[in-house]
Amino acid sequence: MRAGWMIVLVPFAATACDQKPTTPDRPIVVRSEAQDQLHKLNDLDRAIGLKRAIYASGAVCQRVVTSGYVTEHQNLSMWTASCADGKQWAIFVGPDGTAQVRPCQDLAQLKLPACVIAPAGKPKA
Repeated sequence: MRAGWMIVLVPFAATACDQKPTTPDRPIVVRSEAQDQLHKLNDLDRAIGLKRAIYASGAVCQRVVTSGYVTEHQNLSMWTASCADGKQWAIFVGPDGTAQVRPCQDLAQLKLPACVIAPAGKPKA
């Protein structure tokens, strides 16, 4: 009896080996509440949050003049902040709530997106 079932199942198992795994139509995006909350903040509160990230990286920004959402880069939300001293920063916020800060002038060399605020200020869904 067992041999009969094995004969029936072998062709199905063999065809399963030839199938290639499918890739999703859209990439899988991991987003955190911290990333989403930045989009909900008013200009002042967002400037305070981005300024804290800049200070935490060891850089200085006495006052954020302008800030805004740039784009999604891999699984990071990219923001930019321009300070009163003329420096402009890129802030990459990860799904774990951590932030990486880079001077905007270094982004081309690192092959990262430019520090240009997105027209709508919202991520693409």
